[in-house]
Amino acid sequence: MLKAKPFLINLLIPLAVGGLSALLIRDATGLYAELRQPPLSPPGWAFPAVWTALYLLMGLAAYLVWMRDSTGRAGALCFYGLQLCFNFVWCLLFFRLRCFGFSLFCLAVLWILLLFTTVRFFQERRAAGWLLLPTLLWTAFAGYLNAGILFLN
Repeated sequence: MLKAKPFLINLLIPLAVGGLSALLIRDATGLYAELRQPPLSPPGWAFPAVWTALYLLMGLAAYLVWMRDSTGRAGALCFYGLQLCFNFVWCLLFFRLRCFGFSLFCLAVLWILLLFTTVRFFQERRAAGWLLLPTLLWTAFAGYLNAGILFLN
């Protein structure tokens, strides 16, 4: 049964992280259009839409894990929190500070944390793991884009 308060809190946490990072980089997002892009680069407007959907999936996955009464829940949610922190920092490094090399390193750490989180979420609730797979894939694609921008600019 869906419990409204934990459900809303789990949805709002990743949305707040994304919203705060968007607020902090809003003046710098035009940077993306100014850079030479690697092949397959989506238009700039696609990123907020994709990340909003991914944050919602993350929140739903976290809710499923949160509601599970298990000894592994805390560790899984710890990895989840760490990857949210790295997600936030990556946005600042890339867009605000324009540190493309360091942001690529941060993104690699983020991907590894996401992989651990996904594995742990699969162990807790299979559906939660599946809900994180799109974020894992999109972050790998973001790594390709970040590396391409680093080498082309």
